[in-house]
Amino acid sequence: MEKRAVITGLGVISPVGNGKDTFWNALITGQNGIAPITHFDTTEYSARIAGEVKNFDPADYGIDRKEARHMDISTQYAVAAAKLALDDSGINLEQENRDRIGTMVGTGIGGMETLHNLYKGLFEKGPSRVNPFVVPKMIANMAAGQVSIVFGLHGHCASIATACATGTNSIGDAYRMIQRGELDAVVAGGTEATVSPGAVAGFAAMKALSTRNDDPEHASRPFDKERDGFVMGEGAGIVILEELEHAIKRGAHIYCEIGGYGSNADAYHITAPAPEGVYQAKCMQLAVDDAGIKPEEVNYVNAHGTSTHLNDLNESLAIAKVFGEHAKDMFVSSTKSMTGHLLGAAGAIEAIACAMTIEQGKVHPTINCDEPEDELKVLGLNYVQGNKAIDANIDVAISNSFGFGGHNATLLFKKYSEN
Repeated sequence: MEKRAVITGLGVISPVGNGKDTFWNALITGQNGIAPITHFDTTEYSARIAGEVKNFDPADYGIDRKEARHMDISTQYAVAAAKLALDDSGINLEQENRDRIGTMVGTGIGGMETLHNLYKGLFEKGPSRVNPFVVPKMIANMAAGQVSIVFGLHGHCASIATACATGTNSIGDAYRMIQRGELDAVVAGGTEATVSPGAVAGFAAMKALSTRNDDPEHASRPFDKERDGFVMGEGAGIVILEELEHAIKRGAHIYCEIGGYGSNADAYHITAPAPEGVYQAKCMQLAVDDAGIKPEEVNYVNAHGTSTHLNDLNESLAIAKVFGEHAKDMFVSSTKSMTGHLLGAAGAIEAIACAMTIEQGKVHPTINCDEPEDELKVLGLNYVQGNKAIDANIDVAISNSFGFGGHNATLLFKKYSEN
């Protein structure tokens, strides 16, 4: 018999605030986290805005300053978010069998800042001056590795890299391990810190980024007819996923239950989604079928919603295909309108948004969506617009993440009940 998996802890480092309460309050009040880039000089860049993490000090999260120097900033974000999630869960690791607590923390790109500094130093000062910690700081699995080391977690430890679907796949694969009874709990999510010269230059060269540099508050505008590209974001999202009986036994607070998971591939193009969102629709359908529910039972979609034409159109077509007439009754919103696009961490912070949506009975808005483009209007989807949340009883929510390379992932969350 398959085990049930529930979320008992939430930890987030984000452009709109750190910690679940600050993050959630920012979302439901429509606060913008986009501003001019401060991490490096952007004078020669076409895109000069991003969703940067503010006021982050690793020492505030128990990370020793010497150890912090041996971690890329993306890993620091992951360890900090993991600490917040573990503290929020109330789990006492000293009393747990840590052989049965796993770590699934992915990243789309990994130690980008470390990589940049490596080549900068190599070209300017030569190979003899390369930092001996550069490899363990840079490699993509180190966020998961450091989380397991810092908290002494000996269960399955892995890092998934599926571009912008990373955070969702990490939580989904952790869900499968709990279903199979392999682990009692998993620290799962994603992290990213790519507001760096190379990453911004690369995405700008693709013409993927918004260049609304003089108006950062209105730059990320999913579904809106005036959008001109996505905005880079950074941060980390971590959830504590726990087997239900284990959570009940220790008296844990349960935010929601994971009821379904879907993952597939477009097998179409390295950056563009398959036409009409056909495999995105199949991915959502996989999650709904996995949960054993009907499509009309879903109340809310936390959309991938990147603020690019191809994503917003194809995802909306996919939603309309899966949910039919019911699609007009569901709420649809994009967290990225406020945070920007956190790449490998996006699905993780959006999973946290879904958990809070179900618990709090509020659906956060898609800010800057003043008027959806005509191709979207005809679909009749209920995009939550404006700057304030809508009160709504949400029993079932889904979160979509679609990554370069055709990676699609959907998680389905439902209100916890004993039955």
